[in-house]
Amino acid sequence: MPKLRTLSGSDLLRIFAGFGFHRFSQHGSHVKLRRVLPAGVRQTLTIVLHDELDKGTSRAIYRQALRFVAEGELRPHFYTEE
Repeated sequence: MPKLRTLSGSDLLRIFAGFGFHRFSQHGSHVKLRRVLPAGVRQTLTIVLHDELDKGTSRAIYRQALRFVAEGELRPHFYTEE
């Protein structure tokens, strides 16, 4: 069964930068990432810049990102295939 990886906020910045997201704004440890599609559609994600994310927080960010990124592309970054 796949296991959720332990990720940090900087890991998430790197992962989502690979999908075209960039840092849009920040308030404390919460960062908004945004990408604009060619049709002008803006897609925004909110992540936290903690050293180690709780499992529930990682799952919530994963589910939020699934609105914009295909599961097949995103899953290898969040889950191990054990």
